[in-house]
Amino acid sequence: MPKQYLQNVKLTPQIDTNNIKLEVETNITEKNIEELNYYIETEISFNGQILNITKELINNNYQEIQMNISQNNKEHIIQKWSPNNPNLYYIVYKLYCEDKIIDTVYSYFGMREISIEADKILLNKEPIYLKSILDQGYWKESHLTPPNEESIIKDIDSILELGYNAVRKHQKIEDERFLYWCDVKGVFVWSEMGNCYEFNDKSLQAFTEEWIKVVKQHYNHPSIITWVPINESWGVPNVSTDEKQQNFINSLYYLTKALDSTRPVISNDGWEHTISDIITIHDYKQEWDILSSLYKENIEKVLNNEETFNGKHKAFAKGYSYNGKPIIMSEYGGIAINSDKGWGYGKQVKDEEEFIERFSKLTQVIQSVPSISGYCFTQLTDVQQEINGLMDEERNYKIEPSIIKNINNKR
Repeated sequence: MPKQYLQNVKLTPQIDTNNIKLEVETNITEKNIEELNYYIETEISFNGQILNITKELINNNYQEIQMNISQNNKEHIIQKWSPNNPNLYYIVYKLYCEDKIIDTVYSYFGMREISIEADKILLNKEPIYLKSILDQGYWKESHLTPPNEESIIKDIDSILELGYNAVRKHQKIEDERFLYWCDVKGVFVWSEMGNCYEFNDKSLQAFTEEWIKVVKQHYNHPSIITWVPINESWGVPNVSTDEKQQNFINSLYYLTKALDSTRPVISNDGWEHTISDIITIHDYKQEWDILSSLYKENIEKVLNNEETFNGKHKAFAKGYSYNGKPIIMSEYGGIAINSDKGWGYGKQVKDEEEFIERFSKLTQVIQSVPSISGYCFTQLTDVQQEINGLMDEERNYKIEPSIIKNINNKR
């Protein structure tokens, strides 16, 4: 590695102006800059066609650069990133000292915008409906480490084959190659942090330091559309009533928004929300008529904290209330086919036919609630004793994927 090099480039698409904002960090010292001329040359291309090249003098080890993507090719129409069209622009950085190249980095970005408008989630200013599946990222032979890149690609292809447009990586910061292939293939990713089990000064500091690294490292991936620092009040068990724990969750929300103002943040996924851009609910009721009664007919009671779900949880912590944000059923299902080797949620179904019936009815109830903007089914694969995956641990489908896809495609 050269003595002076690029440390990080933070890329922020600005689709209204066809610009890309670059925040460049190097290890070049102030003394170096005073003694020598350093430049960064940036080249943007699409499908092999160069669209713009700029060369900027570096006057600080942190520098902002604005580039218009098609400045040198006025005929180019900006190709936005979406699951249906996962268009990627390629970018090359060359760091010069005087006239000599001392570092070269190759990367890419997607031109896309995620926003919240009232109770809708927007992609590139158009409402989207999220059909997501929970994935814990375990493999039988290697646990949390993917055995190879092919296994990552196979999982992503399976997600698409089952008719989902998003994946919720549950309690895991995934291998960078997973995010790359989601960028390439067009799969939304909910990026979720592994949580602490205790609430004390040590856990707060460790968690916050790690979370900052996660957001900075994965910021440039267009597939990531939301940040989830906390799940189901893990590590903040008394957040429903404890103002100190509420303050911590709210501080994570504002910290994340300060690091990344371009994505929504779900500060406590599942229940006992404080400040969140999306209100999420985890409910594993297996009786579709009961689920329908609660959400299709009486969702206002849930949002007003008049009803509990999963036995004891309310949607909001004490002192907080619903303010019209989008709603997502971010965990449901968890159906297991009859077996004594593990567990699922509720009573196990006896066979594939009964699985399809329950899956279909539960999913269609959620799809029929106008105020719900999407869902996340538990889960992609079996994980050890959890036998509620659409695939087993060896990645064999339990149900013909086209059947699941047809049900997902009803919304």
